[in-house]
Amino acid sequence: MKTTVEMPDALFRQAKAKAALQGITMKQFVNEAVQQKVETPPADPKAKPKWWASFGAMKDYPEARKELDAIFNATDFRPIEEED
Repeated sequence: MKTTVEMPDALFRQAKAKAALQGITMKQFVNEAVQQKVETPPADPKAKPKWWASFGAMKDYPEARKELDAIFNATDFRPIEEED
């Protein structure tokens, strides 16, 4: 089946470059990416973040833990790239 996908230019360039580095076509790259997304189970919204275990020493400081949790959840840790 053929379809049209719209994506930001910067994302397209990244995907095309990564596909080239892997020696595969964009078609194969997109198919693999979609397949991986489809097969990955959704995250459990009730699960504690992995970093939470590191703060066991702060069990006596629940307010500080809540503050840190809010900071980590509000922060976008993806690389910053300019939009076209």
